[in-house]
Amino acid sequence: MQIRAATPEDLPAVRELLSTSGLPVDGVDENLDDFIVAVEDRAISGVIGVERYGPTALLRSAAVSTSSRGSGLGSRLVKAILERAAAQGVKDVYLLTTTASEYFPRFGFTEVERADAPVQLRASREFQGACPDTATLMKHTLSRAHR
Repeated sequence: MQIRAATPEDLPAVRELLSTSGLPVDGVDENLDDFIVAVEDRAISGVIGVERYGPTALLRSAAVSTSSRGSGLGSRLVKAILERAAAQGVKDVYLLTTTASEYFPRFGFTEVERADAPVQLRASREFQGACPDTATLMKHTLSRAHR
């Protein structure tokens, strides 16, 4: 299994994996440069990305194929995208979730009020409708070890 930066050629497979996982695809095209994929036997088995807004980022589109679930791939992808974001100068990472609020605390995310989200995040497609208003907002401040 190889984890690497997503390329434009990956976009159809990324969109398909997100769609079959019930995740929004709005904004993926514009932010593909900040996505990574897991590839096994030339097939994409996992994806995760961020939307960067200066020192703040929105983690999004974390999905693993049905056949790769339970293998630890999701954890590897989350750790890899957080390290990549830190290397790019991101300090705070937020995410919206309707199903995984119990999964992300293991990576340092804690629940925060939606009203506390930075203005630029509230203007993102995820906040503007791709994710429902009932989605939980979580935040993780990257440690010095990440940066």
